[in-house]
Amino acid sequence: MIEARGLTKYYSDPRYGRRAALEDVCFHARAGQVYGLLGPNGAGKTTTLRILSTLVRPTAGSAAVAGYDVVSQAAQVRRQIGFVSANTAVYDRMTGWEMVQYFGRLHGMPGPELTDRMERLFQRLKMNDVRELLGAKMSSGMKQKVSVARAMIHDPPVLIFDEATAGLDVLVARALLGTVAELRGLGKCILFSTHVMREAEKLCDRLAILHCGRVLAEGTLEELRRQYDEQDLEELFFRLISRHDAACAEEELEVRS
Repeated sequence: MIEARGLTKYYSDPRYGRRAALEDVCFHARAGQVYGLLGPNGAGKTTTLRILSTLVRPTAGSAAVAGYDVVSQAAQVRRQIGFVSANTAVYDRMTGWEMVQYFGRLHGMPGPELTDRMERLFQRLKMNDVRELLGAKMSSGMKQKVSVARAMIHDPPVLIFDEATAGLDVLVARALLGTVAELRGLGKCILFSTHVMREAEKLCDRLAILHCGRVLAEGTLEELRRQYDEQDLEELFFRLISRHDAACAEEELEVRS
């Protein structure tokens, strides 16, 4: 469903010159699977997701979503994905129903099909409390429900969650994770970006640990535990990052000397 092959992205920095946001990132996510991108802020998670969503072009490498190339077939890729983030905005003067309906129309869904799909979505996501509520009066949890619904309205095979639980209270975040697990059960391919270890442990079938734009480790949680002889994901995570940072510092000293 999602295949990234050597994704690399450089940005021009006026002060430091060319800066690498991603370097040679590779992974493969399948249908019916939650694939986690785990890393601290600035690791390259959002850049990866923006490339896969066709918002950013890679400097090198390639990626495909549902068989479509993210650069040469961007329009087709957009039809295959739904995107949810913690920063997804809602329109203050639209009701929950109107917002989801608007996005369904943007996807070209005919009226009867759209109405039927919305009824089922609002029921599944328990959203009838926001049906007639204006965006300006919604809580953060209500807004996130609307974001999930509008990402799902065209029934895409791939769903991308970019730090989607950030800023949510425990109950709302838990409900969102439950929704993600349910979507996996429906056969969706889900790419889930997070820096929260508990979320990764509870939800992800496979993980790629990113730091400074590079994949430091990749596999199932059990594979990573066996490979690094560490049962605690947080300890494993910090060990990999500390090792990487120490190697980078040593390389920098060698260059300077």
